[in-house]
Amino acid sequence: MSKWLRLMRASLLALLVLAPFGIHAADNAEDSAAAGEEAVVKVNAAVELPKMQKILDKIKGQVSGETNDAQLSQLNDMALELSGNADTLGQALIPQRQQLMAQLAVLGPAPKADSEVKETPEVTRKRSSLENQKQKLDEQIKQTEAIKSGSLNLSAQIVNLRRNNLKTQLALNSGSIFGPRFWAPLFGMQQRDGDKLANFRDELADSVALAWEPGWRIGTILWLVAAVLVATLGRRYGEEFLAWISINKLPEGRMRRSFLAAAIALTTLVAVVLAFNFFDQAFTRREEVSDDVQGFVDRLVQLSVFCGLIAGLGRAFLSTRRPSWRLPAISNEVAQALKPYPPLTASLVFIFQTLEALNTTVGTSVGTTILANGMTALLVGATALSISFRSSRVRRRLAQEKQTPEVKSTLVGLIQMAITFIGLAIMLSLIIGYVTLARFLSYELIWLGIVSGAFYFLSHLVSDGCETLLSVNSPTGKQLQTSLNIDERHLSQAALLLSALGKTLLLLFAVVALLNGTFGTSTPIELLQKAVEFWGGKGLESLNIVPAHLVNALLCMAIGIYVLRSVRRWLDNDFLPKTTMDTGMRVSLVTLFSNIGYVLIILLTLSTMGVQWNKLAWIVSALSVGIGFGLQEIVKNFISGLILLTERPVKVGDLVSISGIEGDIRRINVRATEIQLGDKSTVIVPNSQLISQNVRNATMGNAQGVATITLTFPLDIDPVQVREILLAVYNENERILETPEPSVSFKDLTPQGIVLSVTGNVSNQRQIAGAKSDLLFDILTRLRKEGIVLSRPQTMIIEQKNGETVVKNPPQS
Repeated sequence: MSKWLRLMRASLLALLVLAPFGIHAADNAEDSAAAGEEAVVKVNAAVELPKMQKILDKIKGQVSGETNDAQLSQLNDMALELSGNADTLGQALIPQRQQLMAQLAVLGPAPKADSEVKETPEVTRKRSSLENQKQKLDEQIKQTEAIKSGSLNLSAQIVNLRRNNLKTQLALNSGSIFGPRFWAPLFGMQQRDGDKLANFRDELADSVALAWEPGWRIGTILWLVAAVLVATLGRRYGEEFLAWISINKLPEGRMRRSFLAAAIALTTLVAVVLAFNFFDQAFTRREEVSDDVQGFVDRLVQLSVFCGLIAGLGRAFLSTRRPSWRLPAISNEVAQALKPYPPLTASLVFIFQTLEALNTTVGTSVGTTILANGMTALLVGATALSISFRSSRVRRRLAQEKQTPEVKSTLVGLIQMAITFIGLAIMLSLIIGYVTLARFLSYELIWLGIVSGAFYFLSHLVSDGCETLLSVNSPTGKQLQTSLNIDERHLSQAALLLSALGKTLLLLFAVVALLNGTFGTSTPIELLQKAVEFWGGKGLESLNIVPAHLVNALLCMAIGIYVLRSVRRWLDNDFLPKTTMDTGMRVSLVTLFSNIGYVLIILLTLSTMGVQWNKLAWIVSALSVGIGFGLQEIVKNFISGLILLTERPVKVGDLVSISGIEGDIRRINVRATEIQLGDKSTVIVPNSQLISQNVRNATMGNAQGVATITLTFPLDIDPVQVREILLAVYNENERILETPEPSVSFKDLTPQGIVLSVTGNVSNQRQIAGAKSDLLFDILTRLRKEGIVLSRPQTMIIEQKNGETVVKNPPQS
C-alpha cells in the first residue's frame, strides 16, 4: 500500500514540476527564424488532462476502501497537489486563449453571404482553424476546473472520513492498564511481531554496516562527530553569542529579555534538529539503504523538531542560568524545581514516538501498538501531574518559610489547573481502558504547550521589537523620524499598530494550529497554509450543524469577544488618546467599533454552527412581523443611534437642550443617550428624539458663549458715564474675550427708566453663568461706588380722602 502511494506521489511531483509545460515548435517557422527567437513554450493539455483524470480516479478508488489515518492523510495531500496542478494548468491555458482571441480579432468576423466583400480562402481557413483551437481550449479549461473542483471535494470527503475514524478510535475501549491484556505483549510477544522486529533490526544493522564500510567510514565518523559537537558545544556557544548580541548590541529595554528568551529556544531547536540531520546523513546517505529504514530515520528527524521545541521553549521559559532576564514572573526556587522537566518531557516524547514510529514502520500487532500508546500516555500524564504538584509544593514551602513567592496571575492559575485536570483525565482514561483517548489527550497537552509557549515568546518579541525599533531613543527610530520628518507621537502610533498587527497574525496562526493541527502531524508550513486558507474564508461556506461545530462555535464566540474587548481597550487607552481626536469622537468610534464587532461575532458564530443564510427566509419574515408590532421603537432607536454615531450631530461632551432638558452628553448607547444635568442626575433620552426633534447643541463647532446683562437706570443718570463703567467692568474681566469687543446698547426708554444692555463674548457656553455672576458683582460694586442707583419699579398708592380717591406716586430714591 505505501509503495503504491509513494509511486503515485512521485508521479504527482513530476506532474507538478514538468507536466504543465510541454515544448512545441513555433507555428510560424519563418517568423521564428527571422527573429532569431526561441520556440514558444505552450501547454500540452491534451496529454496532461487524461493523466490527471486517471490519477483522480485512482485516488477515489483508494479512498473508498481505506481506513488507516496515515494513508488517508497521504491521499488527502495527493488530492490537494492534484488540485494545485489542475489550477496551474488552467492558468497556463488562459494566455493561449487570449492570444487566439487577439488573432481572431485581427481577422475580424466572417463577411455576410450577401456582402460584396469577398475574402480569400486562406483567410477563411485560418479563421476556422483559430475558432476550432479556441473551442478546444475552452473545453480544456472547463476540464481543468472540473478536475480542480473534484479534487477539492475529494479532499473535503477525506477530511470528514479521517474525523469519523478518529472519533471511532477515541471511543475504543482496549482494556485497563491494570489488566493482563494491556501488558500481554511484554510477556508473550507474538511470533509475527518478533519476526517483523527481527527483520527490521537486520535492515538497521545492514544500514550501519553500509555506513561503516571502508570507503564510507571516515564520512560516517565525521557526521557523528559533527552531530555531537552541534548538540553540545554548538548549542552552548551559539546561545552565548546571541546573549552577547543581546547585551552589547541591542538598546536597553525589554527587547533584550525577549530576544534572549527567543535565542535560547532557537539555539536549542537548531542544535537538536541539526544533530539529528547529521545522524541521518551518517547512516542513510547511501542509496542501498532500504525504504523502511529511510522512512524510519526521516520520521526521527521530523520528531526532532518537536522535541527541540519542547526543550527550547522550556529552557527559555525557566531561564535558570540568567534569573534576572527571565521573561515570565516565576520565582527562582520554582524555576529550579521545574528545571529537569523540559528535557525529561522531550526525552519521553522522543522515546515513545520512536516506538510508535517503529510500530508503524514494522507493522506490529494492535496489542503492541496499544501498549506503546498506553506507556506514552502514562508517562506524559504522570509528568504533567508532577509539574503541577511540585510547583505548588515549592510555593507552599516558600509561604511557610515567610518568603514571598511570585504573584500568580489568573491566566497562570488557569493554565496550572488545566494541566492538572488533563493529567487526571489521562490517568482516569488509562484506568478505565480508553488508551487511545489517553494518548490523544497526552499529545494534545504537549501540542497545546508548544503552541502556547511559542505564541507567548513570539508575541513578546514582536511587541518589544516594534517598541524598540520605532522608539525615538533608538537609532532606527531617530533615522525614521529624521527621514520622514514625523514627530514622536506618530512613531508611537506606528509601533502600537505594528505590534497589534503582529500579535493578531500570531493569534490567528495559534488558533489555526490548535484547531487544525496536532502533535507530530502538522508542520509549520502546513499550518501556515491552513492559516492563509482560513483567512480567505475557505471551508466556511458549507458547514453543517454537528456537535464538533457547536464546540468550535463556542470557542469562536469566546475568542471573538476576548479579542474584541482587548482591541477596544487598546483603542480606548493606548491608540486613540495619542491622536488629535477629541474625547467625543474617540468615544463614538469605540462605540461604533464595538457594535459592529458584536454583530460580526454573532454572524461568525452562527456560520461556524452551520447556519445557512439562504434557508432563513422564514426567520426574516417572522422578524419583519415582530418589528412591525413590538420591535418598532427598539429598531427605530437602534438606527437612530447608528446615525448619531456616524453623522455626529451631537457627541459625547456636548452641551445640549431638548424638551426643556439641558445638560452634558455622557454616553451614546445603542438604544438611548445619557444626558447629565447640572445637579449630576442623569436623564435617559431615546435616540429617536435626538433625530426627530429640535435639539440645541450649544457646543457644536466650538461656539462661543455670549454673556449679556440688561439693566434699568433712572432717567436722570449720565448714560455716557454708565456706559464707560459697564465697558470697563467687561474689559477687566479675564473671561471676556477681546475679540469681538464688549459693547453697550441702548435697548429702550420707558417711564421706569433707561434700559441698557451690555454684551461680551466668552470662550465657550459653559462659562456664561460664571462670567455673568462675576460681572454682576463687579457692576453693582462699581455703580454703588460712583453713586449710581438702579431704577426701581413704579408703585401706585391709592388713598380715600373725604370721599375722593387720591393717587400718589412715591418719590424715587
